[in-house]
Amino acid sequence: MMKQVERKRRQKYGMRLCAVLLAGTMLTGCNALNRLAQVGDEPRLSEIENPTHTPEYQPVSMPMPQPTVATPRPNSLWRPGSRAFFKDLRANQVGDIVTILIDIDDNAELQNTTTRARTNNENLDIDSLLGYEAALDSILPEAVNPPDIFATDSSTSNQGTGSIDREEIIELRIAAVVTQILPNGNLVVHGRQETRVNYEVRELQIAGVIRPQDVTNNNTVSYDQIAEARLSYGGRGHITDVQQPRYGSQIVDIILPF
Repeated sequence: MMKQVERKRRQKYGMRLCAVLLAGTMLTGCNALNRLAQVGDEPRLSEIENPTHTPEYQPVSMPMPQPTVATPRPNSLWRPGSRAFFKDLRANQVGDIVTILIDIDDNAELQNTTTRARTNNENLDIDSLLGYEAALDSILPEAVNPPDIFATDSSTSNQGTGSIDREEIIELRIAAVVTQILPNGNLVVHGRQETRVNYEVRELQIAGVIRPQDVTNNNTVSYDQIAEARLSYGGRGHITDVQQPRYGSQIVDIILPF
């Protein structure tokens, strides 16, 4: 019975492994056909499209304060929050463009050392047991020495060292489009730039939530004023393809348990 259960378990594991390998082979084949069709061609740039129509786009949902009614100001030509006398030139509507200034200069260094040691000694002897200490020979399978009836000795030592040294410097400017206006007036922005140099495409994406009052007079906003900021800077092309391991190697790394 146990052999049948073990055989079924192995068969099920083998079927799963074959399915994973087959799926990886199919993906590799599709990618190989696409790469063969693009041999000698430059990497194609993505089409300009509405980011809200992409499959991965999801509307932002965040906690909102209670709605308030704006108090009108009679006999006044000035609007609250306006930077111009007749019109606010800053981005404040869906489809408006705002320039995001990315200036990241982070440097983090952390070192931590932990050392712990412990030693325990326990001894139990029976020199006299109401005169019956000699009877221990008949109770226990082998002769024992009452003064050394029980003894333990343990020692524990742990030592750990950790070190983190990271430095990141990014200086970029990117134009983003307002894709959504939240109930409290905050703006959801999304921007993407693609640059092709020879056979390599560099792609920059930025997304997040900004406050209208953080937009400056020249219609710019700093990166550190973006909530839930998502910054992606990568590439695709011949150089990136060479730097990535083959799909077979990635699948093997996932499957192998050692």
